[in-house]
Amino acid sequence: MSASATAASAWTCPFCPLACDHAGVRVGAGAEPLQLTGAECARARDALAGFTSAAALPTAEIDGRCVTLDAAIDAAVQRLAASRQPLFAGLGTDVAGLRALYPLACATGAICDAAPGDALMHGLRALQDRGQFTTTLAEVRTRADLIVFVGGLPLPAAPLIRERMGIGDAQVPQRHVVLLGPKPSDEAVLQGWAGPGVTVEVLPLHGDLFDTVSLLDALVAGRPAMAGASVPDGLRSLAQRLRAARYAVISGSTAKLPEQGALIVETLYRTINELNRSTRAAALWIGGGNGVATANQVFAWLSGVPLRSRAGPRGLEHEPLRYGSLRLIAQGAVDALLWVASFDAEAAPPDNSLPMIALGHPALADRCRRDGSIFIAVSTPGIGSTGHVFRTDGTVLMPLRAARPDALPTVAAVAQRMLAALPARSAA
Repeated sequence: MSASATAASAWTCPFCPLACDHAGVRVGAGAEPLQLTGAECARARDALAGFTSAAALPTAEIDGRCVTLDAAIDAAVQRLAASRQPLFAGLGTDVAGLRALYPLACATGAICDAAPGDALMHGLRALQDRGQFTTTLAEVRTRADLIVFVGGLPLPAAPLIRERMGIGDAQVPQRHVVLLGPKPSDEAVLQGWAGPGVTVEVLPLHGDLFDTVSLLDALVAGRPAMAGASVPDGLRSLAQRLRAARYAVISGSTAKLPEQGALIVETLYRTINELNRSTRAAALWIGGGNGVATANQVFAWLSGVPLRSRAGPRGLEHEPLRYGSLRLIAQGAVDALLWVASFDAEAAPPDNSLPMIALGHPALADRCRRDGSIFIAVSTPGIGSTGHVFRTDGTVLMPLRAARPDALPTVAAVAQRMLAALPARSAA
């Protein structure tokens, strides 16, 4: 692509769970960073600034020393073959990369966990325990007349959530947007959303977030509140709005939920189930960016179980708490780490002293450089290579086109080469 060229309008942004496809990328010359065009999104703008217009050259390191790609892959295979219990974590890549990592994990008995795995597990554990009723961005945009954000606006994870939900669009003549439990600065942002066809409301928590959603659930179901519990007028009014809405949507960021947030999600699903007896309601959780949602989808369809699982001597084992990567590293329960982060230049591996293999964004080399580490710079899907990722609503697979192709190996290519070499190393 020539200097000052702009990527095709079909470019899909891979850096956020919304996977927006309405913007473009300006490619300059040399060290000039890539720039977002046709839209304004802080997250996409900052992520693109981590890539130069001139494509990065392939690089690989062992213990901080530059080596060939072949040497790095050979050393990584030796390391995995010698490990008794490896951990595959981060998992920031696309569908093809994850399809190649899964058989490698099975061959080595690795435990697999995304980053941030805790936020992902809030929704998964609620789904496992109670089931769920969720919706899509398209349905919210075209049908929802009441949207309730729980625990703050999900702007850090998805800066364009207002636009993608159609708040302010004419498709739904009147929407009411409620923010339950605002974070600092959220109220001012929400007030800016008010306008023709859009009314907004901010409700403080009544106790903590779990207390509040539990009380709201009781009000929606017509159950009496706990003995001695006061009921704020705002919460009572919200329960009435939910019952009267044509299509209510409860949303939020799972990353903002506290420990044991699955209980909050489960309570809200119970509320949604109650509403669906007489009207229409659903949830839309915002999360899973940087390949996390994609990782869970791919591993679930290949194995039948979600992340935080292991294919080992006892077959498939799924442990949503015990197999958290930070917990495993802190307890010394793993003896090697394969870290994958092809999207985010800030997604450094957690502090550890394990033998480590990192397949990452080229800018991560400095943060992975130490004795006992192997680093291989890989191509970022949507920037240097094509690919596919799942959107936050989990039903839409978005194609990624390269904004400016590069010669870096993809995660899929590296994982396939490691798997092909592994049996010989294991036998040796």
